[in-house]
This record gives sequence, C-alpha cells and structure tokens, in this order.
Amino acid sequence: MDRNTNKDIWLVVVNVFAASRKAGSVWKRAAVMMDQAGLKYKAKFTGGEDNAIAISRKAAAKGYRKFVAVGGDGTVHDVLNGIAEYVYDSECSALSDFTLAVLPVGSGNDWVKSTGVSGDLHDAVGVLAQGYTGLQDVVKVSVLDPCDIDSRPLGVSFMANVGGVGLDARVCEIVNRKKEQGKRGKKLYVSALLYCIRHRVPIRAKVVCDGVEVFSGKYLSIAFGVGKYSGGGMRQTPLAELGDGLLDVTVIPDIPIWTIAKEVPRLFTGTFHKVEVLTQAKCREVLVLPAGEADAEPAEVDGEVIGRAPVRMEVLPEQINVVMKDPR
Repeated sequence: MDRNTNKDIWLVVVNVFAASRKAGSVWKRAAVMMDQAGLKYKAKFTGGEDNAIAISRKAAAKGYRKFVAVGGDGTVHDVLNGIAEYVYDSECSALSDFTLAVLPVGSGNDWVKSTGVSGDLHDAVGVLAQGYTGLQDVVKVSVLDPCDIDSRPLGVSFMANVGGVGLDARVCEIVNRKKEQGKRGKKLYVSALLYCIRHRVPIRAKVVCDGVEVFSGKYLSIAFGVGKYSGGGMRQTPLAELGDGLLDVTVIPDIPIWTIAKEVPRLFTGTFHKVEVLTQAKCREVLVLPAGEADAEPAEVDGEVIGRAPVRMEVLPEQINVVMKDPR
C-alpha cells in the first residue's frame, strides 16, 4: 500500500493502558461500529516496542494523514506529538494536512469536551463517520535553560488542550502516580487539588505575554490553554477557543486559603474568569520565568509533566484539523 493510498485511511492508535487497561476491549466494540459505518482504518496498539508518539510519527512518515486516538487526554497528546514531530523534523508536510479524532476511553477526557464529541462510544463513532471537522491551534511548549533562555530548549512538547506551571503540575504528578496504581475517576483530580491547596508553597515568577510583562510576584498556579477543560472538567481557562489563534492565560496569585476555598466551585461552573484577583491574558506567546532556582516549579502539558520552568508557550502559525460535532 503506497503513501497516497494511506492518506485516505484512518490510522487508529489504541492505548492499551488507558482506562485501567480496558481500552482494548472498548476498541473491539468500536471496530465493529466503524466497520458498520463503512470507515476504512488500520489499528496500531501501544504496549509493544512503540508508544503512541512513535506509532503516530512512523505512520505519518508512511503517508497516513487521518488519526484516531483511542484513549484519554494523554493519548490525544501523544498522537498529536507524533504528528507534530514528523511535520517539524521532516519539513515536507504541514499540520493542516492532518486530521485528529478521538474515541474517548480515559478517565479525564477533557480535550474532547471542547469538540462537542460525546463520551458515548456509539455517538463518538457517529461523529467520526459524519466527517465534520474544524481547525484548532497547536501550542509548542519549550522547557528552557535557566542560564540562557534563548539557547536550544532542554525539551519540547506540543499541546492540544491545557497546560500549567505550579499547582497544576503538582496535581498532575499526584494524579498520574495514582493512575499508575490503577486508580481512576474524577475524584482523583479533586482530591489531588485539595491536597495541593492545603500544602501550597507560593513561589515567585514573571509572566510575559507577547513581550509584555503581565504578572510578577508570588503565585500558586499558572494555566495556559487553547481548550477550556482540564483535570476532569475543571475550567481554569473557561473563555478559551480551540481555533481563535490565541492562548488563554490565567494566573492565580498567592491568596489566603479561605479565598481559594470560596472560589474553587467556579472552576466547575465556567465562571472562574470572574474571580477578581486573577491575572488573565490572551496572546500568542507566553514566557514563565522563575525568580530563582528555588522557584523553578514543574510544568505540565495535557496532563503530562514535561520538566520545570522556565518555559515558553507559542501558538504555531499552522492549525490541525480535528473531528468535532457538527454545530448545526
């Protein structure tokens, strides 16, 4: 099968570790539905020599341009990173040549909420068969050398949804550790959040948006997103839009614990942006610069901890196609 033929086939990446290793059995049901819908596909499974990033990158090199992630937000993140790595290393293709879809299986399933795709498997396959797509932004996140932020990044990741520095990343560290122990559910995120709030240690940093310093001082958390949802339904960037070309930034400063407790419900109601003490911005590039070595907090992207600040987030000039529910 040549490259031109592959571009019309869905490359399905099944994360066998998603949903407490239940993704494989979910995929068996989804495969029947895709057959019934007349969709052409080839399935690849993690757990062997390759992870989802490597599978997606190799498939892109073989001419596949339509990808389905079977798993949660981590699987979406990995598939996107495999595609983006291929695009920017090979320089022979563009992000806009690719289409990304998801059959949600994971515990969070936050990215898919912004696409309007249901968590119900039958409905998700129906949306895939319908074939409606929209464009969404992709963010390049670079972990910088604290001694020279303009030098080659220490690491690079590509973001599909929401990331964070500080409390966000500490929550992700706890949640990911619990997932490795086989635990699942939205309560994981809430309990981890409450734990991190109780044991918070404010640190100092500067936040620079499109070259303008918007915040300097002690903070608890910095969130940046092109999507609205993270952490099992929380909305730190509730006004974000997948394809508006901008990154939404929310800085939670060092505030008393009783104020935090009062405002936490707004994270789940979509009204967090109305909290007056927050610093908020929309931009194409963000720099988070710790005040010192002791202030170098962890950074996470789509729930995956990628290193420690300083970090730079850049909205790429090209967008990727994503399968979403037809708004009509």
